[in-house]
Amino acid sequence: MSLPSLELLLHTGLPVVVCARPWAQDLLAAYPLAGFVPMTSSWRTNRASVRQHLKQSRLPAPRGLLLPDSLSSALSFRFAGIPCAGYRDDGRSLILRWPCRKPDASLHAVQSWHYLTRYALKHWQLPVAHAEPAPELDWRPAALHEQQAAKVMAEAGLASGRFILIAPTATGLHKGRIKAWTGFDSLSQSLQARGFTVVMAPPAGEQAAAQAAAPSVQLLPAMGLGAFAVLTHAAGLVVCNDSGVSHLAAAARARQITLFGVTDPLRTGPWSNQATRLGRLDHWPSAPDVLSTALTLMENVPSA
Repeated sequence: MSLPSLELLLHTGLPVVVCARPWAQDLLAAYPLAGFVPMTSSWRTNRASVRQHLKQSRLPAPRGLLLPDSLSSALSFRFAGIPCAGYRDDGRSLILRWPCRKPDASLHAVQSWHYLTRYALKHWQLPVAHAEPAPELDWRPAALHEQQAAKVMAEAGLASGRFILIAPTATGLHKGRIKAWTGFDSLSQSLQARGFTVVMAPPAGEQAAAQAAAPSVQLLPAMGLGAFAVLTHAAGLVVCNDSGVSHLAAAARARQITLFGVTDPLRTGPWSNQATRLGRLDHWPSAPDVLSTALTLMENVPSA
């Protein structure tokens, strides 16, 4: 969801260093970054990593843009010696050089982060390429991502547009509640009974949970996020929870059904015109509704 913000920063022509969780590095392999600093859950470790990168890169007058609202992210950069722009949440006003008040709370995360990026660029007297984010994400895959996905598909005997990719897991909790729909097993069996090939490719750490949630589904090998995003685009349909998979599919402009039950589709749903959203806050969709929607969408899959 931060891709529109990243595009704004790259448009300035200045060197952009991304500081994010290690998994993001593969996803951004095709982007012309000046560097990537892997981040952890420890602000002290992050401070040391940022300092080390500054020492090695010798970037002149660095400035930071903090998309996370956390106090720890602000502390990491403040004590690394980088003045930052960010939202004022979590008591960060005195730590940030350019604190920004949050706009309308109903904004989607893509819009909120894009707003913050524009705020920072204006204060830094840098050009702002777009006043609003585009209605679709436009992720750039690397050639290696496409090669890796093609290899997995060939080994599994999958043809582009002819299979359904499910993602039955969702890590973490939302306000203490599980974010995963419980109907993936029955959905998969119903689709398979109608002749559809259903597959899943969870990360290694989620394979056991995914197999427990949908034991009849063909399990593909775990892959990097870039290759997985390419796989979502190759699928005829992706069925997933409101999770990272949904956002990866949106970035790859994949056709998807995103299932909601404990989160707000308007705030955290996929930023995509290719997404069908079922369910709502505090109300999961029924199994018949999901199956019916999936069958309708698969009827309209363009020929490969």
